[in-house]
Amino acid sequence: MQEETGGLFAPRKRKRPELTPTQRALALLVRREHSRKELALKLAERGIEQEAALAAIERLAGDGWQSDARFAEMLVRTRVAHGQGPVRIRAELGTHGLDSETIDAAMGTFEGEWRQVAQDLARRRFGPEVTSTDLARRRKMADFLYRRGFDSDTVRAAFQGRPED
Repeated sequence: MQEETGGLFAPRKRKRPELTPTQRALALLVRREHSRKELALKLAERGIEQEAALAAIERLAGDGWQSDARFAEMLVRTRVAHGQGPVRIRAELGTHGLDSETIDAAMGTFEGEWRQVAQDLARRRFGPEVTSTDLARRRKMADFLYRRGFDSDTVRAAFQGRPED
């Protein structure tokens, strides 16, 4: 005997149970790290009330699932890997609602030299001759490094090939 919905082998439509705010937040965190601010915004976008969202975030932070420090360290690593400088990384960390202590601690986890990162980036973009005497070329390289978030001392050091002071 066949049912009116399409036969014996028709897929059943199951209604998924509604997720709690904590479950929704955890579902976001298992994909990647999020700051508290970012997690609260995403929960609000999904229709979670602010009080419930903050309580869920607090619970997950207490259980070690959410950590602003861990998020900041991850962001520093990925941005350095993509050739961004310290000025730009600090600014981005600030947009995620992190305090200055957390930002300073995360920036302190970078174990390389910013000058070396800037030199490598300039070599990849403009070729092996970073210490060019052509002023137009040097200006173009410097502008590129400034846009990527390097400060003037680091840009000068990258052109001179000497370690940062």
